[in-house]
Amino acid sequence: MLAAVTDTLTIAERSRLMAKIRGKNTAPERAVRSLLHRAGYRFRIHVRGLPGTPDVVLPKYRTVVFIHGCFWHRHRGCKIATMPHSHVKFWAEKFRRNVANDARHRRKLRRLGWQVVVVWSCQLKHPDRILAKIEKALMPRRTTYVRPEPVRLPLAAESRPAYGR
Repeated sequence: MLAAVTDTLTIAERSRLMAKIRGKNTAPERAVRSLLHRAGYRFRIHVRGLPGTPDVVLPKYRTVVFIHGCFWHRHRGCKIATMPHSHVKFWAEKFRRNVANDARHRRKLRRLGWQVVVVWSCQLKHPDRILAKIEKALMPRRTTYVRPEPVRLPLAAESRPAYGR
């Protein structure tokens, strides 16, 4: 088992450092928005009227995109989603709340008829995969529409059918 590593910063220094972490317009958000814009999609950002204030909203497609940091939102299996060694109880509760809020927001959005796509910051290494993932959600949903049999209309050179006889 690993020994607990003490924090090299004072409480005030750590607080000041953590306060600098932004929640909006982060580098991963800007990268995904740039990717979507270059692909020709138009979108809105940080729409407050929707649950969870999604990072990117594509209203035309009724799709929202959340860009999550692996550490803060606990990306399963990701090496970035580590647990700090100090104040473990605080961090465990913070991460539990973040994950629960994320799930609640996704559920609410789906109930409102929105497609939800989550992009993790570690996935930014493969922008083509991110774009494919988002575009897959943008495709129209399959319906059980049955195409009727085509009606054969007479060609211009064919004789006209005798109506009323």
